[in-house]
Amino acid sequence: MRILVFESNLMWSSRLLQSLRKLGHEPVLMSKAPESGDGAEAAIVNLGATDLDPVALAAKLHELEIPVVAHAGHKEKELHALGREAGVDILATNSELTFKLESLLDRIQSGRLDRG
Repeated sequence: MRILVFESNLMWSSRLLQSLRKLGHEPVLMSKAPESGDGAEAAIVNLGATDLDPVALAAKLHELEIPVVAHAGHKEKELHALGREAGVDILATNSELTFKLESLLDRIQSGRLDRG
């Protein structure tokens, strides 16, 4: 699966990209919203990234029919609320993204999403 990754933390992004590759996916690190879907089947968005507007980004990705997995720290309640406001497809904690990445992506592939 081709997955767009929106992550500005270099250490976190390199670990995430490596994990995605090990699971057999094709990750593409992004710094801004794409103009087209370009074959992407999912996107992972860090709600805590200071250089992104997660609500606008999620809207653009949904416009391109790309499901969104968004994540933030488990204590960052305001960021989780922002993810719900943005209508992301799956809202996860950072630890869930680390330890349950495969099952989160399985949910995308099977259509078991949080939003509508």
